Amino acid sequence: MRLILEKLKDDTVREIRKSVKNGTEAVAAIEPGGDIYDQASSERDRELGLLLGDREREKIHSIDEALLRIDEGDYGICEECDEDIPLGRLKAMPFTRHCVKCKSDLEKLQAQTKRVEEERAYREIPLGAEDEES
Repeated sequence: MRLILEKLKDDTVREIRKSVKNGTEAVAAIEPGGDIYDQASSERDRELGLLLGDREREKIHSIDEALLRIDEGDYGICEECDEDIPLGRLKAMPFTRHCVKCKSDLEKLQAQTKRVEEERAYREIPLGAEDEES
């Protein structure tokens, strides 16, 4: 698994470098007097590239953590239930930290927490001028 993780990390780093290079070239290609739609499109592409770069950096971090777990002898053990993570799951996602059941439970909890936070934020939105006076 170490070799798979190291190759995955190398591929991810290569993708980040390619993305950064393309983003730099795209920014340099924007003409100051260009059409506003062209500028908006270029800006959107740049932001998408940055977002993808963030995801790739998170992936590298997860891979590094998996390599550390291999070194410590904890690789392939679910961090929630301490059970072995099935080999099929590790092959599909070699840097996973949770078995399918625990990951599903965590995602449900995160969805519930997000929903509660959104409802709380919605209730805090002022509805009229009388809210501004108080």
